[in-house]
Amino acid sequence: MRLDAFDFDLPEELIAVRPARPRSSARLLVAEAGAIADRRASDLPSVLRPGDRLVLNDTKVIPARLTGTRRRGEAEARMDVTLLEPRGDGRWSALVRPLRKLSEGEIIVFPGGLSATFAGREGDAAILSFRAEEDFDTALERAGRMPLPPYIEGRRAADDADRTDYQTVWAREAGAVAAPTASLHFDEPLLAALRARGVGFTHVTLHVGAGTFLPVKAEDTDDHVMHAERGRIAPRAAAEIAATRAEGGRVIPVGTTAMRLLETAARETGMVQPWEGATDIFITPGFRFRASDALMTNFHLPRSTLMMLVGAFMGMDRIRGIYAYAIAERYRFFSYGDASLLVP
Repeated sequence: MRLDAFDFDLPEELIAVRPARPRSSARLLVAEAGAIADRRASDLPSVLRPGDRLVLNDTKVIPARLTGTRRRGEAEARMDVTLLEPRGDGRWSALVRPLRKLSEGEIIVFPGGLSATFAGREGDAAILSFRAEEDFDTALERAGRMPLPPYIEGRRAADDADRTDYQTVWAREAGAVAAPTASLHFDEPLLAALRARGVGFTHVTLHVGAGTFLPVKAEDTDDHVMHAERGRIAPRAAAEIAATRAEGGRVIPVGTTAMRLLETAARETGMVQPWEGATDIFITPGFRFRASDALMTNFHLPRSTLMMLVGAFMGMDRIRGIYAYAIAERYRFFSYGDASLLVP
């Protein structure tokens, strides 16, 4: 399909730069059976059914943005670094700006006793070998900032509030450089109310990469190369999902990351299997969904792979109507924005 099929006009003032407080007070657009209802995330217990299962991504966002200094004699240059993926032995792939000003073997010094040696390039990324005066994770926690999306960072800098705001309440597997943002609407009171309603929870892990922020440059979706992300579905998680299916409950991924992981694991047999690896699944209209009965997700960037995914799930005509309604009703968009519950 042509990329412009996934385009729409969004007023800039609808782009959220801070989350709703409390988390579960965010608005929730429920699209089901051809109708649209305006609710709140806190209303989920009355929207979902006993026996439904929410699939939650338990990845933990690391403070992956670093600002350091490269020294060359008396000259200094500022270097902005975004960590992408660990390579073992203290090495990371990273986006470095300006990469052209860095020579192999040069050292970038960061605050808090952290430094990195430039060990070479890997496509558009750099390979950095890190050293810390103490534990790397501790040093990174001190020196790093939360990796907010460009459309937020262009309007304000990340601050201490983002260390909590841009993290789910169940985050436990460190490795993401972007949050599974639909999950940011859940707090402990909402989780307790959902348990009391008889809704189950299953945790899976997909480490969201910086590629989620990259624009689609190909004018035809067939020409786009999807970024890969590392994930895991444990045997217990697969068994919980299978039991829900057998008992007639709905399997509802919270976020496109959880959905992409489930659909990856179900591609061969139609059932979610235990799975571990890297997935570059690219979901566009015409995709056959095999693992997801509904989807809770935020409102996405125009011309993005996530717009393609929700268009595939709901149908393009339906999703265009949903987004037009959301804009007219002043829903807040993107990572810190409001949520939708999409039921085909």
